[in-house]
Amino acid sequence: MTTTRTARRGALLAVAIIATVATATACSAGGGGSSAGDGSGEIEVWAHQGQDSENAALQAAVDGFNASQEDITAKLRLISGDTYTTTITSTPKDQLPDVLEIDGPTLASFVYNDKITAISDYVSSATIDNATPGSIAEGTSNDELYALAMFDSAMGLYGNKALLDAAGVTYPTSFDTAWTPDEFAAALETLSAANASGKALDLNESGLSGEWGTYGFAPLVQSAGGNLMLDGTSAGVLDSDASVEALTAFASWKEYTDPNADGNAFVEGRVAVAWGGHWNYPTFSEALGDDLVAMPLPNMGEGAKAGAGSWTWGIGSGTENGKAAGAFLDYLLNDENVTAMTQANGAPPATTSAFEADALYQDGGGLALWGEQLASACASDAITADCIAVYRPITAGYPTITSKFSGALAAIWGGAAAQESLTDAVTAIDQNFADNDGFK
Repeated sequence: MTTTRTARRGALLAVAIIATVATATACSAGGGGSSAGDGSGEIEVWAHQGQDSENAALQAAVDGFNASQEDITAKLRLISGDTYTTTITSTPKDQLPDVLEIDGPTLASFVYNDKITAISDYVSSATIDNATPGSIAEGTSNDELYALAMFDSAMGLYGNKALLDAAGVTYPTSFDTAWTPDEFAAALETLSAANASGKALDLNESGLSGEWGTYGFAPLVQSAGGNLMLDGTSAGVLDSDASVEALTAFASWKEYTDPNADGNAFVEGRVAVAWGGHWNYPTFSEALGDDLVAMPLPNMGEGAKAGAGSWTWGIGSGTENGKAAGAFLDYLLNDENVTAMTQANGAPPATTSAFEADALYQDGGGLALWGEQLASACASDAITADCIAVYRPITAGYPTITSKFSGALAAIWGGAAAQESLTDAVTAIDQNFADNDGFK
């Protein structure tokens, strides 16, 4: 695949077919009980508590906004990431903040439950036009734009080149050469035998039963030709033969996997391969230097896939200061703040201008391959052979989808039969959708 900047930008623009773009939302009236206000006064901003470097970058953006003008004062409240989404869910809309961070996959649920309002009347057209197609797709529900992102996400396999070379293992450097399941298993066996630890892989197994399980490993099912859901049902896709085969192969890798209870398996060289995301890059690159390589996930038969999507920013449906909230988002999403945040966490920028200026994801950068996969992105209901980065389903029923899939994944990793576990997940997901009229 080509990795030129021009080709990548063209591919990014093509992703616009994922969802109706912002121009289609320009007639939005805001929605919910929101009102514009006079563009002055105090606004409350809620965000999840991330890494220290992320928290500092966000606070600097808030401080910069407050110093940049005299009419609006933004006050930031950080909430533990473990309880953030449940806090939003349990808070009445008239007590929600003016501006809030939204984990991308939960957006449709917040729309369905009237927690957030459409933003096109409050955020400038320049800000919307500079958003990557992936940001637009992730922030759009029912053809309305509800949120925009500072950054996207990228993930795949990290490799320790020194250990790979020492074991004589040839590793993939493009999506066309991604390991097949058999090749991956053979590489893990060889690497385990060559390492004093007797292990080769870290895949953060402690997180399999949570959102990491869905984000990180649904791509295996999708790469095999299965899916989480299609046309409003999980039956026949999540429990398909392809899905069962993919997760059976996944479970077979356990004998080569370090449980990584201390979080240091990869940086200490106990394993040569780590299943991870952009957030690992700062630590991994500091530890391994030039020996760190980024690789695609295994190709389970229908082309390598990878997870995509991250936190987004929206406006509470009960705000009385929509104009001020929009002004804050315009400032938050400028190049200076987006770049500061992505330098803090290693994430790919979700604005076109900042992405094109980020050397990490461009030709020659340490994560250029993962930047390339973001340029070949799609929605989960529009997967093609050429699509690599797949956004999670935008549906109000997503909390049930992810809960049941990740639960099945963890059970399979623990030794449960893949067919039985996936069938149970399908039954629960489809019943939940039936009980809620498909969340229409």
